[in-house]
Amino acid sequence: MTTRKTFYFSLRSPYSWLTHRELTTRRPDVAAALEWVPYWEPDAWSERLLAGTGDTFVYTAMSRPKHFYILADVRRLATARGLEVTWPVDRKPVWEVPHLAYLAAQRHGRGADFADRVYTARWLEGRDICDPATMAAIGKEMGLDPGELAGAADDPALREEGARALRRAVHDGVFGVPYFIHGHDKYWGLDRLDAFLGALDGRTDGDPEPRAQRLPEPDPETRGGDLGHGGGCG
Repeated sequence: MTTRKTFYFSLRSPYSWLTHRELTTRRPDVAAALEWVPYWEPDAWSERLLAGTGDTFVYTAMSRPKHFYILADVRRLATARGLEVTWPVDRKPVWEVPHLAYLAAQRHGRGADFADRVYTARWLEGRDICDPATMAAIGKEMGLDPGELAGAADDPALREEGARALRRAVHDGVFGVPYFIHGHDKYWGLDRLDAFLGALDGRTDGDPEPRAQRLPEPDPETRGGDLGHGGGCG
């Protein structure tokens, strides 16, 4: 029986972005072998689909102090990795727009490439990833159908597929991202990536590879703690 290896991620989350970057740079073999499942705060349409099977997505709005903490924390973490964050402005976000577009890209075997491009657009370019025009532009850059990506949130089939992803998160007890599952073990947050990789490699010390082969690490005191907004999804 194959041991389950799942990566719950959100294109909204700065901590998912940083984890995605480290995972795909340090261990592209692991990134390619994982099952990637998108996770986001659902809109009314998605909530109705969840309610149809008796499922409820739990979400708590982020407090003002936590918001300011995350701004400072993410800037520290990004700076330590040689990155300069360009903060996006989320005016009236509909998170189905990028996440269902991810599912559309995944249909064409381009899900990982799409996620990488959207993370760059959001966190390094400050673009509004909930704007269908942004999805269309990214689709064009990637050689995918711009209309398919821009209209993903209006596609009933993708809506159903997205609801299945959120339903899985509910059943798996996911409360924030990044969130990894290895067999029966679960790992939440950027600061659990090493432990997850160690488990995959059959190690228990949380240090899955020789330090000389790893990306430069930030000062331990700057590592993330509570890795998200209310509900845990950065």
